[in-house]
Amino acid sequence: QVQLVESGGGSVQAGGSLRLSCAASGYTYSNNCMGWFRPAPGKEREGVATMFIDGGSTYYADSVKGRFTISQDNAKNTVHLQMNSLKPEDTAIYYCAADPSNPCGVVDALVWTEYKYWGQGTQVTVSS
Repeated sequence: QVQLVESGGGSVQAGGSLRLSCAASGYTYSNNCMGWFRPAPGKEREGVATMFIDGGSTYYADSVKGRFTISQDNAKNTVHLQMNSLKPEDTAIYYCAADPSNPCGVVDALVWTEYKYWGQGTQVTVSS
Protein backbone atom coordinates (compact mmCIF):
# COMPACT_ATOMS: atom_id res chain seq x y z
CA GLN A 1 0.00 0.00 0.00
CA VAL A 2 1.52 3.27 -1.13
CA GLN A 3 1.72 5.99 1.48
CA LEU A 4 3.05 9.52 1.30
CA VAL A 5 3.09 11.24 4.66
CA GLU A 6 3.84 14.95 4.83
CA SER A 7 5.09 16.87 7.83
CA GLY A 8 6.65 20.21 8.66
CA GLY A 9 3.91 22.66 7.86
CA GLY A 10 3.08 25.55 10.15
CA SER A 11 2.74 29.29 10.51
CA VAL A 12 5.54 31.79 9.98
CA GLN A 13 5.93 35.47 9.30
CA ALA A 14 6.95 36.75 5.90
CA GLY A 15 10.65 36.26 5.33
CA GLY A 16 10.75 33.16 7.49
CA SER A 17 11.54 29.56 6.64
CA LEU A 18 9.91 26.16 6.86
CA ARG A 19 11.02 22.67 5.89
CA LEU A 20 8.49 20.19 4.61
CA SER A 21 9.12 16.46 4.54
CA CYS A 22 7.40 13.65 2.68
CA ALA A 23 8.05 10.08 3.76
CA ALA A 24 7.28 7.45 1.13
CA SER A 25 6.47 3.79 1.63
CA GLY A 26 4.84 0.92 -0.22
CA TYR A 27 6.62 1.32 -3.54
CA THR A 28 10.12 1.59 -4.94
CA TYR A 29 11.43 4.98 -3.85
CA SER A 30 14.35 5.24 -6.24
CA ASN A 31 14.07 6.25 -9.91
CA ASN A 32 10.70 7.89 -9.69
CA CYS A 33 9.33 11.39 -9.98
CA MET A 34 8.39 13.00 -6.69
CA GLY A 35 7.62 16.47 -5.50
CA TRP A 36 5.37 19.14 -4.09
CA PHE A 37 2.20 20.80 -5.34
CA ARG A 38 -0.22 23.44 -4.06
CA PRO A 39 -3.56 24.84 -5.19
CA ALA A 40 -3.39 27.88 -7.48
CA PRO A 41 -5.88 30.28 -9.06
CA GLY A 42 -7.28 28.75 -12.21
CA LYS A 43 -5.71 25.35 -11.48
CA GLU A 44 -6.53 22.59 -9.10
CA ARG A 45 -2.84 22.25 -8.25
CA GLU A 46 0.39 23.78 -9.48
CA GLY A 47 3.79 22.18 -9.37
CA VAL A 48 6.02 23.89 -6.82
CA ALA A 49 9.14 21.70 -6.92
CA THR A 50 9.75 18.21 -8.20
CA MET A 51 12.67 15.92 -8.75
CA PHE A 52 13.71 12.62 -10.26
CA ILE A 53 14.86 10.51 -7.33
CA ASP A 54 18.49 9.44 -7.83
CA GLY A 55 18.52 11.08 -11.24
CA GLY A 56 19.53 14.56 -10.21
CA SER A 57 16.95 16.52 -12.21
CA THR A 58 14.98 19.15 -10.31
CA TYR A 59 12.18 21.45 -11.44
CA TYR A 60 10.76 24.57 -9.85
CA ALA A 61 7.87 26.92 -10.44
CA ASP A 62 9.12 30.35 -11.46
CA SER A 63 7.48 31.84 -8.37
CA VAL A 64 9.71 29.84 -6.00
CA LYS A 65 13.02 29.68 -7.84
CA GLY A 66 15.85 30.90 -5.66
CA ARG A 67 13.76 30.53 -2.51
CA PHE A 68 12.75 26.85 -2.35
CA THR A 69 15.01 23.80 -2.59
CA ILE A 70 13.90 20.21 -3.03
CA SER A 71 16.17 17.40 -1.87
CA GLN A 72 16.10 13.69 -1.16
CA ASP A 73 17.09 11.60 1.84
CA ASN A 74 17.54 8.05 0.61
CA ALA A 75 18.12 6.64 4.07
CA LYS A 76 14.60 7.66 5.04
CA ASN A 77 12.82 7.39 1.66
CA THR A 78 11.99 11.03 2.11
CA VAL A 79 11.85 14.18 0.03
CA HIS A 80 12.29 17.56 1.67
CA LEU A 81 11.25 21.02 0.60
CA GLN A 82 13.26 23.80 2.19
CA MET A 83 11.29 27.01 1.89
CA ASN A 84 13.11 30.28 2.58
CA SER A 85 12.10 33.92 2.21
CA LEU A 86 8.47 32.91 2.49
CA LYS A 87 5.80 35.30 1.24
CA PRO A 88 2.10 35.57 2.14
CA GLU A 89 1.26 34.29 -1.34
CA ASP A 90 3.00 31.02 -0.47
CA THR A 91 0.17 30.29 1.95
CA ALA A 92 -1.47 27.03 0.87
CA ILE A 93 -1.88 23.37 1.59
CA TYR A 94 1.20 21.64 0.19
CA TYR A 95 0.74 18.15 -1.21
CA CYS A 96 3.41 15.58 -1.81
CA ALA A 97 3.08 13.49 -4.96
CA ALA A 98 4.92 10.61 -6.57
CA ASP A 99 4.67 8.43 -9.64
CA PRO A 100 7.20 5.83 -10.78
CA SER A 101 5.81 5.93 -14.31
CA ASN A 102 6.20 9.69 -14.73
CA PRO A 103 9.22 10.27 -17.01
CA CYS A 104 9.94 13.36 -14.92
CA GLY A 105 11.03 15.43 -17.85
CA VAL A 106 10.60 19.13 -18.39
CA VAL A 107 7.12 18.54 -19.86
CA ASP A 108 5.74 16.23 -17.14
CA ALA A 109 7.49 16.98 -13.90
CA LEU A 110 5.37 19.94 -12.75
CA VAL A 111 2.02 18.74 -14.10
CA TRP A 112 -0.21 17.47 -11.31
CA THR A 113 -2.26 15.17 -13.53
CA GLU A 114 0.89 13.15 -14.23
CA TYR A 115 1.08 11.88 -10.66
CA LYS A 116 -0.69 8.82 -9.32
CA TYR A 117 0.10 8.89 -5.61
CA TRP A 118 -0.73 11.77 -3.25
CA GLY A 119 -0.34 12.62 0.39
CA GLN A 120 -2.98 14.26 2.56
CA GLY A 121 -1.33 17.68 2.54
CA THR A 122 0.22 19.96 5.11
CA GLN A 123 -0.82 23.55 5.76
CA VAL A 124 1.65 26.40 5.33
CA THR A 125 0.54 29.85 6.48
CA VAL A 126 2.67 32.95 5.96
CA SER A 127 1.56 36.16 7.61
CA SER A 128 2.61 39.65 6.56
